[in-house]
Amino acid sequence: MKKISIYLVVLLVTSAFFFSCKTDKKPAADDKTTAEATKSDEVTITDAEMKQASQIFFDKCAGCHGSSRKGATGPSLLPDGNGKDPATKSLGAAGIRAFIENGTPGGMPEWKGILSDSEIELMTRFLRVDPPPIPKFGMEEMKKTWNLIVPVADRPKKPEHNRNINNYFGVIMRDAGKVAIIDGDTKEKLAVLKTGFAVHILRTSASGRYIYSVGRDGRITMIDTYTKVPTIVAEVRGAFDSRSVEVSKYKGYEDKYLVFGGYSPSHIAIMDAQTLEPLSITPTAGNACDGDKEFIEEARVASIVASHTDPVWICNVKERGMVDIVDYTDPVHPKIEEIPAARFLHDGGWDYTGRYFLVAANASNKIVVVDVPNKKLVKIIETGIKPHPGRGTNIKNKLGHLWVTSHLGENKLSFIKTDKGPGQWTVVKEAKASGDGGGALFVKSHPKSKHLWVDRPLNPDAKLNSSVDVFNTETLEIEKTLHAPEGVDGRAVHFEYNQKGDEVWVSYFMGEHSAIVIYDDKTLKVKKIIQGDWVENPTGKFNVYNTTHDIY
Repeated sequence: MKKISIYLVVLLVTSAFFFSCKTDKKPAADDKTTAEATKSDEVTITDAEMKQASQIFFDKCAGCHGSSRKGATGPSLLPDGNGKDPATKSLGAAGIRAFIENGTPGGMPEWKGILSDSEIELMTRFLRVDPPPIPKFGMEEMKKTWNLIVPVADRPKKPEHNRNINNYFGVIMRDAGKVAIIDGDTKEKLAVLKTGFAVHILRTSASGRYIYSVGRDGRITMIDTYTKVPTIVAEVRGAFDSRSVEVSKYKGYEDKYLVFGGYSPSHIAIMDAQTLEPLSITPTAGNACDGDKEFIEEARVASIVASHTDPVWICNVKERGMVDIVDYTDPVHPKIEEIPAARFLHDGGWDYTGRYFLVAANASNKIVVVDVPNKKLVKIIETGIKPHPGRGTNIKNKLGHLWVTSHLGENKLSFIKTDKGPGQWTVVKEAKASGDGGGALFVKSHPKSKHLWVDRPLNPDAKLNSSVDVFNTETLEIEKTLHAPEGVDGRAVHFEYNQKGDEVWVSYFMGEHSAIVIYDDKTLKVKKIIQGDWVENPTGKFNVYNTTHDIY
C-alpha cells in the first residue's frame, strides 16, 4: 500500500478559514445526532465536525495535499482516490490513524501529541468523505478587504529616526499571527505587529522602506519603517490561502507594483505597492507541464522572485509544474510566458549572477534551472528525495560557484555548479548532516562567510531537530554541530545573516522556551539570546538589506 505523507508542519490556527464559513445548514442542537450530517459508506460527520476538521486540515495538511485534497507534494486524500494514489476509504480509520500518528520516513512528522486523540479520530472520518467546495473570491471580494490605513501623502518623507533600517530584522511569530521588527544593530524590539494568521514570508520593497508580510490566511500587511515605530499602513486579502508576495525591483519600477500568489483560489494578483490597491487577477488553472493534457484547476502559486535584469517576476505554479514569467510593465493586463518544468514546484532562488533561477520540484526530486532574461528552461537536475532549499544559498570554493539545496526526505546536501564550463548545472558534491534521516528545510550562507548553516526541524529525532550543523564552505564538511543553548528549547529553524554578514540569527520554536539565538559567524559562539513574553514561537527572519538585494 502506498504511504500517505502529511508532512509539512504548519502549526497555526486561522480564524478566517473559508471552509468553515460556507454552509447551507445550521448545526444540530446535539452535535452527536445525524439529522444534519454527511454520510458516506457508514462514515458520519456533522456540520460542526466538518467545520472543525476542515480547519485542522487547512492548518496542518493543505499545504502539501491541496485545499481540495487532490494532492500536490503529498498524495491525494480523496475518498475514492485519483487514479494514482489510494482511496482513503480503502485505508479505513485504522490505516489513516497509523499514518497520522506515526508519520513516514519521507519527511512527515508524527502528529500524535500535536493533535489530540479526538482530533485524530475526527480526521479519520473527515478524510473518508468528500471535501467541501471552495467559495468564490475574485476582484470584487478582494477590493472589499482593501484597507488603506495611512495614505501615501500622510506618510513621512524621510525616516523619523536615526536607526539603520538596512539592518532591521522582520521576525515571524506564526502562532501569534504577528511580526516583530528588531533593530539588528542594538537588538532592540521596535514593534510587534498583528499581521494575520500563519505568516509565511516577509519581503521588502526595492528601496528597503516597506516590509510586506503574507500568510496562510491570504492577508498582505504593509509595514512602514520610516515612522518612529514601524507602523502598518495598508492591508488587503488576496485569497483564502497563500504563500508568497514579491515587489517590482527592475530599474524604473522600484516600489511600484506587488505580486501576490494565491493558493486558494489559485491566481496571480498584482497590486499597487504603495497602497496595496488590487489592479488585476490572472487565474493559474491550466494543463500540466508534462504534456498529458491533464487540466488542473487548483494550480497554486508557490514561490515568487523578482528579476533585477528585467521587469518581470518569476511565479512558480506548483501543481502544473509551470514557471510563469510575469511582465509587469502593464500591471492591469500582464503578459505571462509559461515555461514547462516539473511537478510540483516549491521554493527556490537565484544563482550568484542573478540571471538563473533554481527552484525545487520537490515531489519530483528535482531542481529546475531557468534562464530568466532569455525565458527558457536550461536544465532539470536530479538531486535527492524532496529537495527543500528555501531560497537555497550560494557559496564559492575550489569547485567553483555552487548553489546548495537541502532535502526534506533524506539526509543530503546537494551542491550544484553554476559556473560556465564543464560540470555546469550538475551536482558536483554531496554531503550529509549529522545523524540519520531528512527533515531539513533551510540552508544559508553569505558572500563574506566561510560557513554553511543547515537545519533539521522536521526530523523526528529531538536531538537532531533542536540542533544545526555548520559546514565549512571550503571542505564541505561539518565544522561544528550547535545544540540549543541553556534556557532554550524547541526545534531550530531558518537562518538569516545581518547586513555585515558576521552574525547568524536562528529561531527555536515549538518548545517551552522559544527564542531567537544570535551566533557569531566566525567563532560560532552565542552572542545574544532574545527571549520574552513577546517572542512567541519565532520562525522566519528577514534582514532588510539581504532581502532587498537577494543575498543568500
